[in-house]
Amino acid sequence: MKIYHLARQRSILNKFLLEIRDKKIQKDSMRFRRNIERIGEVLGYEISKKLNYKEKHVITPLGAKSMDVLSEEVVLCSILRAGLPLHNGLLNYFDDSENAFISAYRHHPDNDQHFEIVVEYFASPPIHGKTLLLIDPMLATGRSLVSVYEALQKYGKPKDIHIVSVIGSLDGIDFIKSHFPINTSLWIADIDNKLNNKGYILPGLGDAGDLAFGEKM
Repeated sequence: MKIYHLARQRSILNKFLLEIRDKKIQKDSMRFRRNIERIGEVLGYEISKKLNYKEKHVITPLGAKSMDVLSEEVVLCSILRAGLPLHNGLLNYFDDSENAFISAYRHHPDNDQHFEIVVEYFASPPIHGKTLLLIDPMLATGRSLVSVYEALQKYGKPKDIHIVSVIGSLDGIDFIKSHFPINTSLWIADIDNKLNNKGYILPGLGDAGDLAFGEKM
């Protein structure tokens, strides 16, 4: 698996990352969502450099011009609900893409640190032979991504897989490495070292879904 860790290079991306981590700034849910969306735009731009292109001719009011434009069939697949702002950022750039949505959440049957991933709602176009962007802002244990990938397989085998995340843990990255095929790339804004005993990223930023859309029952 190829890993693209964008925060290693100095760019405006780090401003967006700082603001979503800051416990004071992140309380503004509108600003939090917009920052996640902007991170999605940065990630989408970087991903676009690795995709395939074809020449296309266009007629301007004063002549003609040839440009290289994207030739991939792209499917954006987001894990609800936290993935929605990141999805929007990618969709701003891959505006011709098809879209898939899936719900995956942690279920704690014994009300302790042990949990299982429950996959319920799922809507997807066929993905066989297409370029799949699998979107999950927080790559903590990696189990949600693996569960979603397993559920997606009945819709076909993608040509390439690009996992798109905002913040991940080293443990989560190691886990998905062993469960995804070789034609997978990980595009991630930043990587943290640790998980706590409940499987949350440290220092991370908290619960991305709650920060974006309010606390859940």
